[in-house]
Amino acid sequence: MTGVWFIHPPFRGKLMYAVLETGSKQYRVTAGDTLKIERLAVEAGQPVTFDRVLMVNTDGKIAVGSPTVASATVVADVVEHIRGDKKIAFKMKRRKGYHKTVGHRQELTVVKIKEINA
Repeated sequence: MTGVWFIHPPFRGKLMYAVLETGSKQYRVTAGDTLKIERLAVEAGQPVTFDRVLMVNTDGKIAVGSPTVASATVVADVVEHIRGDKKIAFKMKRRKGYHKTVGHRQELTVVKIKEINA
């Protein structure tokens, strides 16, 4: 029963999504989605265009790029710049008196997807 929701009438004709790559990660997006991605050098409130689109699905017609789909772009607005959750790495060697704690917070950009141009 895999893939039944593609042919179910409520989703027919309304499903358009793209798979884009940014920050060496891939994201499946639709119009209206909000993403937390790695920090971009764009001011908050400004639009940003992603041109590394790996796949586009338009009403069941799938276009897969090699490596990217030609002339396909995803337009988004930068909402804000934030810092992610703190990750703690604790190193210890027993009976040696060695222990070290290292923390890391990833710099993130929140973007809201406006449209997918394919």
